[in-house]
Amino acid sequence: MKSKLNKIKILVATTNPGKLKEIRQALAGLPLTLLSLEDTSITARSPEKGKTFLENARAKSLFYSQFTEHLVLAEDSGLEIEALKGAPGVLSARFAGPEANDEKNISKVLALMKNVPPGKRKARFVCCLCLARRGKILKCFRGQVQGWITEEKRGSHGFGYDPIFFYRPSGQTFAELPPDEKNRVSHRGRALKKLRSFLEENLGRLL
Repeated sequence: MKSKLNKIKILVATTNPGKLKEIRQALAGLPLTLLSLEDTSITARSPEKGKTFLENARAKSLFYSQFTEHLVLAEDSGLEIEALKGAPGVLSARFAGPEANDEKNISKVLALMKNVPPGKRKARFVCCLCLARRGKILKCFRGQVQGWITEEKRGSHGFGYDPIFFYRPSGQTFAELPPDEKNRVSHRGRALKKLRSFLEENLGRLL
């Protein structure tokens, strides 16, 4: 059985190296081979038209499952800020426009939050993961974590909005936390923990 399990491959449908690294770390030790889109000949890219993280994750996993016999893991995640009525939300990666990057997105958030008092800067990170194969959703997982938006960037770890997301239990931003510690408490880490449990229980059935 072990030799068969070692042949299980999962295509991780992302081009974000930070997300891919966290997923690899979370699933380390399982009898899997994780592939990125860059490891395949797939050139098509799934459009992200969903109004929620779950809709986008489901759509991406189904889209890429058309092109491979492997399991497909798709993820959509982002930041929701209470004072901005849930923005940037599903637009988190491109909040500052089509050519947005982490710096531009953070600058836009901080500008919009400039006059928001400390007690009104509540936010949360949300992550949805969906596992699919051959046009069928097998399971979806959700993780979220509450925090606050800082007034300036702090820390050099992580990616995305991590430098301005303050996590009160640690007294630090996600970018100040060591990666292993962040992954234990983050939205993606919580969703990946559920995914790992599912895989541990069902890998034999997924052959």
